Amino acid sequence: PMSDPMSTEGILQTKRRAEQTNATDRNTSRRIVCPYLDTIDRSVLDFDFEKVCSVSLSNINVYACLVCGKYFQGRGDNSYARLHSLQDDHHVFINLETLRIYCLPEDYEIIDSSLNDIKAAIKPSLTPVEIARLDHDPVPCRALDGSQYRPGFVGLNELGATDYINAVLQSLNRVAPLRNFFLGEGNTRGCVSPLVQRYGELVRKMYNPHLFKSQVSPHELIQVVDIASKQLFKIGAQRDPSDFLAWFTNRLTVDLRKYRKALRASGRPRSVLERTGVVTKTFQGTVQITTYPKTQAPGTVPEGKVEMKPFMFLSLEIPPEPLFKDENSAHIIPQIPIGQLMARFDGETETVALTGEIKRHIITRLPKYLILHFKRFTRNYYFAEKNPTLVTFPMKSFDLSEYTTETGPALYDLVANIYHDGTPEEGVYKAQVLDKAKGVWYEIQDLHIAETLPQQVALSAAYVLIYERQSP
Repeated sequence: PMSDPMSTEGILQTKRRAEQTNATDRNTSRRIVCPYLDTIDRSVLDFDFEKVCSVSLSNINVYACLVCGKYFQGRGDNSYARLHSLQDDHHVFINLETLRIYCLPEDYEIIDSSLNDIKAAIKPSLTPVEIARLDHDPVPCRALDGSQYRPGFVGLNELGATDYINAVLQSLNRVAPLRNFFLGEGNTRGCVSPLVQRYGELVRKMYNPHLFKSQVSPHELIQVVDIASKQLFKIGAQRDPSDFLAWFTNRLTVDLRKYRKALRASGRPRSVLERTGVVTKTFQGTVQITTYPKTQAPGTVPEGKVEMKPFMFLSLEIPPEPLFKDENSAHIIPQIPIGQLMARFDGETETVALTGEIKRHIITRLPKYLILHFKRFTRNYYFAEKNPTLVTFPMKSFDLSEYTTETGPALYDLVANIYHDGTPEEGVYKAQVLDKAKGVWYEIQDLHIAETLPQQVALSAAYVLIYERQSP
């Protein structure tokens, strides 16, 4: 029976019918079954490049065609995505920001769990449990082409003399606190730094267990690096990995400090604020430098000026090769133990500064991860020279107790090594990294990953070493 439309019951019935109609309309606009899902071609999908429309070059409201892999802007009546769907008979598109999938030109949302792997390829995420397992319980995965890979041990595309950047990125993935911070997407949510966001995205892609191919392109990160460094580090121009590592860690520190200020202003708890200091907490140590004047009056005890300086890594001088060699030594590669280079920090060894002042160094606070850089190259306007001297170093239980004022054990294990292979003009940088879960070393050069022996690591012309301090 129909009620009087003006009565209370009539008004309620009208309201209920309107709600039912709206619900029906919503369900119709969000159809679950789509007849075009079998046209999706995962083999052509690549989400590692800058997310801009292939026609307008805009990065606003960009959709990816899941049939051909191209990017288009919008999905309205006059949008490039809608026009593409009509001209090429491609119908399935995903919004690269919201990850919502639509069928065009009909313009209804597709809800299907079989598409979750595509969403994970765009914005991968790991749970805290999965992150905690990375160094203890490795999980082998298979890419779309059937190739097997280990998350975290995937190749990086070489984009034009970017091998030095790839070597640094692969090595930093062995630094668990830094890696785990960026794997947790929530740790940087709301940070306005493009460098922080793109680096976090790259790390999460490298550890994604649902990759379509067992390699990742660092294109978006390197584009941001190009801009942030004012083209100091850019595609097509090889640079020194130690310079890039110093710039990169410093810039991350500065940007995360700004993020921490924003979080503090919004009233976030102290535990959240402390996490943003991950770079300095991981790499920063302190060295005491005592400086003595270059001249002393006879019979006086020198009084030194003491200052404490923080450091993110230590640079060690390799002695130059002898200018003249006899017939027997001409074919012998010189060697020097790392302890001889570290003697500079024993608190007793004196070095002479350019000003003539005498300096003594000793480490007062050791970092959780120690980065050592060997000064192997000499460059000027005309040529570059590479010192081939091999530095012999321990891979396990490197004892630094004689170089620090700290008491207690000071033992370090090697987790990564960057070395240079070839001539200064045409050589490449490679990374040798430890898989802690399996106790195996891998050598990585861009897309090429191969297991290597620990002896090969020890015999390389090491350039940058990363050591992890053993837990007491």
